[in-house]
Amino acid sequence: MSAAMDTLPDDADLTLSEDDRRELVQWTVACAERMLPFFLAERPHDSRPQEALDAAHAFLRGELSIDEVRERAFACHAAARESTDPNAIAAARVCGQAAAVAHMAGHARQVPRYTAKAFPGDRSRRDEELAWQRMRVPERFDHYVYDGD
Repeated sequence: MSAAMDTLPDDADLTLSEDDRRELVQWTVACAERMLPFFLAERPHDSRPQEALDAAHAFLRGELSIDEVRERAFACHAAARESTDPNAIAAARVCGQAAAVAHMAGHARQVPRYTAKAFPGDRSRRDEELAWQRMRVPERFDHYVYDGD
């Protein structure tokens, strides 16, 4: 493990290093992939959230630039604005925020926030999903994501 991987991220730094962002993208995309079905239930033919997640994977493989991933994240947020179902809106936002971490690590903080909005009236399911996320956030990023701002 490199020295950078041992260091806790600075909570005030919304950008972080590219290595840090790559580590966070792995987690945010895993979270978003679990939320995507909520969007697809309302808009099964709208591929923008999946395209944003695919772009994040391509970024991790070194195949897409940060700007290209940002474009997909913006498109994902447009899909959220065009949705009417609160679950679908929140799921699209999770996908957009997950991909946007390639550009700015601070977007990772929005993943649990939008996840919580995907379960209006189902506190048990919301808590289950949020617990799944928190158990999987890289340990050194726990405070950054959950308490950093």
